[in-house]
Amino acid sequence: MVTPDPKKPEPVDHATIEVRVRELGQMFNSLDPSPFTERDLDDDAEAHIVSWAREVDAQGPFRIVVHLPASEAEKGRERGLEAAIGNYFEYRTGMLERDLRDLFRVGRRSLGIGIGVLAVCIGLSQIVRAALPELALGQLLAEGIMIFGWVANWRPAEILLYDIWAVRRRVDLYRRLADAQVELRSF
Repeated sequence: MVTPDPKKPEPVDHATIEVRVRELGQMFNSLDPSPFTERDLDDDAEAHIVSWAREVDAQGPFRIVVHLPASEAEKGRERGLEAAIGNYFEYRTGMLERDLRDLFRVGRRSLGIGIGVLAVCIGLSQIVRAALPELALGQLLAEGIMIFGWVANWRPAEILLYDIWAVRRRVDLYRRLADAQVELRSF
């Protein structure tokens, strides 16, 4: 039986995302005037990395391997391509976290409005039932008002029960991409 060396860290299994480009410029948005390490990734490069991350996602850390010609790989090392990719995904994580806070705010506000509408609808429904107890039209109207009250809560329920989780998954994915080990390989 082999016992692990307590001084040696256990190997971490990274899900590997591979990107192959002919030149460094293909990785970044050509219209972004920011310094290299703060530039936005090209939309296609981001979409490729994110879609591959979703495909291979094992809830663990990622490794992003960028395959470049030797001269471009050296240029990428000199200009800090590894840091630039991490910075971009860190920036996007912050944006998604703001979107999540906005979604919570909209959900809470919508829930407040929806509950208010439901309370008014319950009251109106009771008034209609009391005013027209014998008429089928009165019962139909009362039920229609109640249904409207519940429908007013559809969007808050959708936001707070479903939409939040999709954004949280994206935040987690982008955070792990920001922390990814980036490796440049020459071809």
